Amino acid sequence: MRSFRCCLYLLCVSTLPLSVTAEEFNRTKLPIAQPPFKGKIGVKASESVRDFPQEVKAPKGAPNVLIILTDDVGFGASSTFGGPIPTPTFDRLAKSGLRYNQFHTTALCSPTRAALITGRNHHTAATGGIMEIGVGYPGYNTLVRKSCGTIGQILKFNGYNTSWFGKNHNVPDWHTSQAGPFDLWPVGLGFEYFYGFVGGDTSQWTPALVENTRPIEPPANDPNYNFDEDMADRAINWIRMQNAVAPDKPFLCYYATGTAHAPHHAPKAWIEKFKGQFDQGWDEVRKETLARQKKLGVVPEGTRLTERSKGIPAWDSLDDRQKEVYARMMEVYAAALSHADHQFGRLIDSIDELGQLDNTLVIYIQGDNGASAEGSAQGLLNEMTFFNNIKEDFEEVYRRRDELGSPTTFNHYPIGWAHAMDSPFQWTKQVASHFGGTRNGLVMSWPARIKNKGAVCSQFHHVIDILPTVLEATQLPAPDSINGITQEPIQGVSMAYTWDDPQAPSKRETQYFEMLANRAIYDKGWIACTTPTTPPWVSVADPVDVIDGYQWELYNIDDDFSESVNLAEKYPEKLKELQRLFYIEAVKNNVLPLDNSKAERLDVKNRPSLTRGRDTFTYYDEMLRIPEGSAPDLKNKSFGISAVVDIPESGAEGLLMTQGGRFCGLGLYVLEGRPVFHYNLCGVERYNVAGKEKLKPGKHVITLDFKYDGGGVGKGGQATLTVDGNKVAVSRIPQTVGYRMSLDETLDIGEDTGTPVSEDYKIPFKFTGDLKKVTIKITEHPLTEEQLQQYRETQVKAALSR
Repeated sequence: MRSFRCCLYLLCVSTLPLSVTAEEFNRTKLPIAQPPFKGKIGVKASESVRDFPQEVKAPKGAPNVLIILTDDVGFGASSTFGGPIPTPTFDRLAKSGLRYNQFHTTALCSPTRAALITGRNHHTAATGGIMEIGVGYPGYNTLVRKSCGTIGQILKFNGYNTSWFGKNHNVPDWHTSQAGPFDLWPVGLGFEYFYGFVGGDTSQWTPALVENTRPIEPPANDPNYNFDEDMADRAINWIRMQNAVAPDKPFLCYYATGTAHAPHHAPKAWIEKFKGQFDQGWDEVRKETLARQKKLGVVPEGTRLTERSKGIPAWDSLDDRQKEVYARMMEVYAAALSHADHQFGRLIDSIDELGQLDNTLVIYIQGDNGASAEGSAQGLLNEMTFFNNIKEDFEEVYRRRDELGSPTTFNHYPIGWAHAMDSPFQWTKQVASHFGGTRNGLVMSWPARIKNKGAVCSQFHHVIDILPTVLEATQLPAPDSINGITQEPIQGVSMAYTWDDPQAPSKRETQYFEMLANRAIYDKGWIACTTPTTPPWVSVADPVDVIDGYQWELYNIDDDFSESVNLAEKYPEKLKELQRLFYIEAVKNNVLPLDNSKAERLDVKNRPSLTRGRDTFTYYDEMLRIPEGSAPDLKNKSFGISAVVDIPESGAEGLLMTQGGRFCGLGLYVLEGRPVFHYNLCGVERYNVAGKEKLKPGKHVITLDFKYDGGGVGKGGQATLTVDGNKVAVSRIPQTVGYRMSLDETLDIGEDTGTPVSEDYKIPFKFTGDLKKVTIKITEHPLTEEQLQQYRETQVKAALSR
């Protein structure tokens, strides 16, 4: 026995590894492998030495990282870059850090965000458009490849706590439901905590909130609730908790507000602060902005104001009522952005109170693209009209002008203000060919490291350069592999060299741009770009050949900061050289094929679907927040909705089924005991199909059949409401939604989330009877009346037999 124990002891000690220190971690392969055991194993505990594996820690002195990203804010909007909107937090950080006046984004939301978190060009990251227009090409399928790891993954695997607050807009359209998959949600991309919304925009008053992957509801009908304030509270609490529990562990907080994307929402008191401040109009505001920009030194003294883009009216051409309502729309926008900046200030103050601000790298990007011109020439009460190519009546807009910014509007300012907010540049959001779409103000502040406080940096840079900048600041290498997958090269270059020398030559010499076939190529001070063929305020593009139908422009931005003098005719050989370079970069980055279609790509048929191939869908009570990409497509076709209910002796009312909400959608419900179908055409028209008699106690089948006219997109049809197979109401709906029901609201069963589809009730309007199930039947072609009757009888028999 003694001999056996001796042999066992020798075996144990002979296999002990050499010791490994924390500094010897291999940070190029993530997650970092657990180091070998450094203790000693004996036969008994008394003969052994304990050892816990060395847990991964961030490099010594690595800073906290706070990335702030606003939405749809042009270069000339904020006071920090000469704009008319006060942004004191942005100003404060600029004074303690550096301003960058040649920083660029991609011209649209999702692509900029994908490029930001991966350090790769947006097409390389498979995000050549927003999630709602994904199509089946490598650069456009919206499925960020696992070989393009994110800043969240890199920092988390290197010992950081990581979080993401606010707007996501990087989850593929058909992945956004409770069925997932969740690998492309923030929690699957290395962010340990997410609190925000998944889609492209959301209401500040009734946001479509998600915590990690679970939909949650904001306080219903609470007049004091505001999402920007709520988000700041959550982020402050997260940072405080992290610091209280693990003060030596750095954090990454990616804070991406949905402001100032439409809807432009702000508290009434904030809106009133700006009363009368934009009565001079957008043309004068552009002049005032350029003068301030020159005084601040954020544009060269010789910078010229570009001409107003074709299609934007002169302010002086408007009548008094137009000027009144358009000025109000700008007041609301200014209030929204300034209010959001105030929340950023609360976040910065909370970090300062913890004693962490000196060692926090704050990267504040003012806009994920230029200002948005999706508000049409007259502005919008409801942005969903733009996405469905439906025109609003100015008389109605004027009548409701005092509601702008409130929960009853999904508002957007006119194109003239978007152009002004992009001063001194041409064009706006969507237009990747010009700086009005891609030039955004950037401030970096890191008091412990950046010494040239208050300087302006004029190096040409792009959003893909943020990730490598963070890696250099945190002393972390770009990983060779993540989760066993070899990583594609990071295409960005670090901007950290500017911290010691704000006048250093730019380390980015070449950068391509492309969005919706608007395209450009920058190379060593020159930029060649296409002239837009369809303005961004038009939702259906003109049928123009993507190659031969486009003219090209040429600018030398070393001498012409604002792209005001087109040199294409003067230097044709230079233009040809840059055109060739664009297509070389296009091939390298999966930009091809070029496609200038717009609203057509919103159709969910363009993407994989959990619903394709199915014509019958069955749902049960309390199935909520099913997004449009994962719900039955009820557009441009015939459909039936049947609800099996049991009415108690006391009667019942409430929501049976709804898709969308106040700003576009449809719903089947019981109101004061009577069945109702409501069709909300983007708030422009509303159609009610309602029974006159109350439902008697007992089991019933309530069915709405819609027989589509066919013959194109957004056509009308006939709606028939039946109870137990008997017609109770028939009505014609002359026009329907053609492209998108909602960007943030969902299909709900048994109660309504978000906003009500009809003003007849208030959310959640939970059904007070017993809702057995809801069945939705869709047909691509109109059914005959005989077929409809057979379908109704089948549904009734099946329901009442149970």
